[in-house]
Amino acid sequence: MTPEPVAATPTRRRAAYWHTALTLTVLVAAIWLAQRHWPMLETGAVRLAVADQGWLLVAGIAAIGTWLCAALAQQGAVPERLPQGRLVAAQFAASAANHVLPAGLGAGAVNLRFLMRCGLSAARAATGVAVKGTAGVIGRAALIASLAVACPGVLRVPEVSPVFMLATAVATVAIALPAALFRQRCRRVLGTALADIRAVHARPRRAVALWGGSLAFALLHCAVLIAVTQAVALPLPPLRVALLYLAASSAAALLPTPGGLGSLDAALALALTGAGAPAAGAASAVLGYRLLTVWLPLLPGLLVLGVLIRRKAL
Repeated sequence: MTPEPVAATPTRRRAAYWHTALTLTVLVAAIWLAQRHWPMLETGAVRLAVADQGWLLVAGIAAIGTWLCAALAQQGAVPERLPQGRLVAAQFAASAANHVLPAGLGAGAVNLRFLMRCGLSAARAATGVAVKGTAGVIGRAALIASLAVACPGVLRVPEVSPVFMLATAVATVAIALPAALFRQRCRRVLGTALADIRAVHARPRRAVALWGGSLAFALLHCAVLIAVTQAVALPLPPLRVALLYLAASSAAALLPTPGGLGSLDAALALALTGAGAPAAGAASAVLGYRLLTVWLPLLPGLLVLGVLIRRKAL
């Protein structure tokens, strides 16, 4: 009876040290990011101060809605019922972590850890994160296709050379062959993933939450940018702004920068100016969008992340 507490105490102490160190790391990252990008934050705040405050309020409400939609989509990606309050807090923290680590790794890691803390195995938690991400990609592609039909001539399909097509085919074969060789090892993992996907889509509420939340997440990001363009009086139709945002954000996702910092800003500004917006107005719209979706929620989001880590919810 006596050795158990003695053995457990160092384990708990190491866990407490680990959580404290991770929390401090998150806070240091938040301060460093704010200090590094302070000129942009100050310039964006000054420009937004003279914009239409009503439209900025609409943009802020839409930005808050993106975290609720992300929580809805994550709930729809797993059969189990997740704690709602912690789920929304985890999505808020995941959005902040996504701006610290590149290529969406921050959000994926937070959601993976959250699902595991909710009782899912590592394989099933990874499946839940992958299902949510896949639904988001498919939903975004469907929106781009629909808006491209509604706004013809806005997007131009680049010409693809035969050499590029051949290189793509070779790369596909090179990736597919190792996967086929290791098919036996992956069969159990794939079987578990397919079982979870079938279980989710066998329940209409889960399927609606997954696909509806994924579509609403992308649409609300479009709404944030549309509202900001209206606030700074940018002369572009809302549907065209939505299509430009979806195309620019999809292109920026190919560059592994934290939260698309730099890549999304450049792609979005280039898309808006290419559509006929003045350069100064396009810059103001991009700054406003980034302030509402990244910089203003960043520090609170990292603080929530630290609290969740401290309380062992992640």
